[in-house]
Amino acid sequence: MSASMFGYYSDLALRSFKRNKALTALMVLSIALGIGASMTTLTVFHVLSGDPIPEKSGQLFYPQLDPAGKDGFTAGEEPADQMTRYDAEALLREKRADHQAMMTGGSVGVEPQRSGMDPFNADSRYTTSDFFQMFDVPFLYGHGWTPVEDEKHDRVVVITKALNDKVFGGGNSVGKSLRLDQHDFRVIGVVATWHPTPRFYDMYSDHFGDLEQVFVPFTVSRDFDMSRSGSMDCWDDHKDNDDPEGQTGVNSSCTWIQYWVELDSQSKVDAYRQYLMNYSNQQRAAGRYERPTNVRLRNVMEWLDFNKVVPGDVKLQLWLAFGFLLVCLLNTVGLLLAKFLRRSSEIGVRRALGASRRAIFMQCLVEAGAVGLAGGALGLGLALLGLWAVRQQPASYAALAHLDLSMLVTTFVIAVVASLLAGVLPAWRACQVAPAIQLKSQ
Repeated sequence: MSASMFGYYSDLALRSFKRNKALTALMVLSIALGIGASMTTLTVFHVLSGDPIPEKSGQLFYPQLDPAGKDGFTAGEEPADQMTRYDAEALLREKRADHQAMMTGGSVGVEPQRSGMDPFNADSRYTTSDFFQMFDVPFLYGHGWTPVEDEKHDRVVVITKALNDKVFGGGNSVGKSLRLDQHDFRVIGVVATWHPTPRFYDMYSDHFGDLEQVFVPFTVSRDFDMSRSGSMDCWDDHKDNDDPEGQTGVNSSCTWIQYWVELDSQSKVDAYRQYLMNYSNQQRAAGRYERPTNVRLRNVMEWLDFNKVVPGDVKLQLWLAFGFLLVCLLNTVGLLLAKFLRRSSEIGVRRALGASRRAIFMQCLVEAGAVGLAGGALGLGLALLGLWAVRQQPASYAALAHLDLSMLVTTFVIAVVASLLAGVLPAWRACQVAPAIQLKSQ
């Protein structure tokens, strides 16, 4: 269809809209309601199911072992979600991956040196040096620490831009002292804006919440017995009582450490999986493991899917919204059919004057597409209103419900495509009008 013909059909569609304002308004409203509902839920689903680190999600893997005792054992069940400190430190020492990091979450007391500012608590991450390189953490000032500082138990800290603005006024704070839990730390890096959504590296805290503000070497966090948070599963209380550090000790029978590795090829993935199996066999032979070898190695998206990051109610709402859109489209089909067939005499005259069935079909489709475009514009407004309502909810992901550029484009694409599909049957029926019968009836 040429540009001139498209312009001609668009002009005819506009005249038709003016002649049938009430019917046109009903069709636009029907499309808009379906689009508004579906785009609200689709945007929420898009935010929650997105790839938090697309450039590396296929190279980052979460290993799982099964160190628990025989009590409660069921063949074929999933291994532990986290690692014991003993296993995590053993794997870290052996360095079989390109990069590896062990970590857990916590909270520290920050004592600002600025006058007039009271002490406050800040979420923290206790981790090892490869964390920053593995997860492509951007730095505004400075850098992360090195394995040497891990081994030396150096009192160094990396903070976020938000904490840097709050405590140091936003300047370059590298080299300055920050007091945490009544101990002085040297700031060596300030993280720039970085907010992977969801926070995939820790599924045991609010993974749609704000980023931790303080990053401390894991070794130092244990030296000072810093407060930790998150899930912990234990199975041998007697053994834990023998460890001076209790449940967080090296020899405790508790899983509470998240462990990530980076592997940049399938051959390395296969080799690391075999390494995990061999390690498990060795630990069972040494008497530490009681269960049969049971390991997992999932990449980022597999790990998110396993943890069902997208809530079930969001998925249900998505299906219901698209079901509602389908009902709206069926309603639009009926309205378009009534509108086109009401113009049978006009169509008959055009056919008698030489217009082909194809031309009539295209004219009707252009009119249906225009309805979809108008419905998409109104539906966009309804979607924005719906997302505003989602942001008022107490859900942890509510604040993330915003329409980005891709969803904006998707709104109009779905609206136009849906209206064109709805217009196919009415347009086909319209182009079947016999001109001779219409002319005789005049």
